[in-house]
Amino acid sequence: MRVAYLGPAGTFSEDALEVSRFAPETFEPLITESIPAAIEAVAAGGADRALVPVENSIEGSVRPTLDGLIEQADRVRIAGEYDHEIRSALIGRPGQAPEEIEVVISHPQPLAQCARFLRLELPQAELRVASSTSAAVREVATTDQSWAALAPARAARLYGCEVIREGIEDEPGNATRFLWLAPADAKDPDGADGSGRGGSWKTSLAFAELGADHPGALVDALYEFSNRDINLVRIESRPMRRELGRYRFFIDVEGRAGEPSIDAAIEGLRSKAEWVRNLGSYPTS
Repeated sequence: MRVAYLGPAGTFSEDALEVSRFAPETFEPLITESIPAAIEAVAAGGADRALVPVENSIEGSVRPTLDGLIEQADRVRIAGEYDHEIRSALIGRPGQAPEEIEVVISHPQPLAQCARFLRLELPQAELRVASSTSAAVREVATTDQSWAALAPARAARLYGCEVIREGIEDEPGNATRFLWLAPADAKDPDGADGSGRGGSWKTSLAFAELGADHPGALVDALYEFSNRDINLVRIESRPMRRELGRYRFFIDVEGRAGEPSIDAAIEGLRSKAEWVRNLGSYPTS
């Protein structure tokens, strides 16, 4: 099985993949330069699965994942989820002192998750964005400037650096929810079709264009679920990327497609929205 994820080696995505209950004992890694590229690899048939971050307990949703799921909704579906504890480390070249650090570089998520630490402990440092945490460590390893990176501690060993401080995230219990993606036409991906299985299930949906703007339009759409006693566990809006004031909505509900109440609610939602996309039904983490 070929599995796509955000690289290079040493990212939080790789950490999560190594311990995820979905990952097979042996797999061929396909390291991508971005989250959308990992999703596209599954859509185009270059990978059998992908593991991508979608939500962090401190910073909220990972927008490239949401946008990528919409773009590839006809070819990719969510087959599972996994909550992974995130512990960030401040990483520099051997012998580097914190007071010498002039630049801290990382992916936008860790920079935001460690904002208080950076503000209080490294007020002199300029913050810069990298494509991934491990790409940031790789830059630190190859520069002769006083730079440091935020990344998993294991990335320090991979690139010949050392951990200056560990556990620097702003809140204890920092965790990221990852999604296990499969081709839309995959049959029973990893046992995620519900046959012969109990436990809790979740269905992720996206929808937009609720007709002419009027008071209660979103409430009317969501009533299709509350009226059937279906619990809504998450909702988020994202711009349509065409003009101000137009949004698409992402929701997670308890239950799975194939259950009469879920299917009826989705059909009811289709009568309220111009388009509805089922992003997948899968066991809860």
